[in-house]
Amino acid sequence: MGMGAMTRTAGRQDADLLSSAAAGDEIAFRRIIAEHHEDVRRVCCAIAGDDGIADEAVQAAWVIAWRKLGKVRGPERLRPWLVSVAVKEVKQLLRKRKRRAEVEVAADAAPVPGGVDPATDAAALDLHAALARLAPDDAALLAMRYVAGFDSNELAVATGISPSGTRSRIERLLRKLREDLGDD
Repeated sequence: MGMGAMTRTAGRQDADLLSSAAAGDEIAFRRIIAEHHEDVRRVCCAIAGDDGIADEAVQAAWVIAWRKLGKVRGPERLRPWLVSVAVKEVKQLLRKRKRRAEVEVAADAAPVPGGVDPATDAAALDLHAALARLAPDDAALLAMRYVAGFDSNELAVATGISPSGTRSRIERLLRKLREDLGDD
C-alpha cells in the first residue's frame, strides 16, 4: 500500500472514529480521550500553572466534548477544537478563582540540598513569573503553540484568528516576554 493510500485510510479511520463518537459510541469517545488527553492537559497546566485547576478544566472539557462532538466538522479539526474547549474552561476557572480572591502563591523558599543551580532556578522562576503576568488569552495562545505544538492553521481553528494573525500575535508576545526577562 502506497503512502497516499495509507494516509487516506488513516483519514477515513479518523473520520469514522469521530462520527461514531459523535453518535454516542462511548468506546470511540474513550479512544479520542486516550489520543488527546495528554495534549489537552499539558496546555491547561501551562495556562493555569496549577495541576488542580488544569485537571478540573480538562474534566469539564471532556464532558462538554462528549455533548458537542457532533459540531466538529472533520477529523483534522478535532484536536484544535478539543484544546480550545479546554482552554475556555481553564480561563473560566481562573476568572472564578481571581474573583474569589483565592490567589495562591506556590513557591517553596527552602533550597534543595545539593539541588538545582540557583542561576538556573532563578531563570525558571523569572520565566514562570513572566508567563503568569500574561493575560489568560495570551498564555493560552503560547501554550497551544509551544506546549501542544499547534501550527498556525490549527491555532486559527482553535482561536478563530487567521493563521497570519496568530503568527503576528505570537511574535508580539515573544517580544514582550523577552523584554520582560531582559533578553533583548
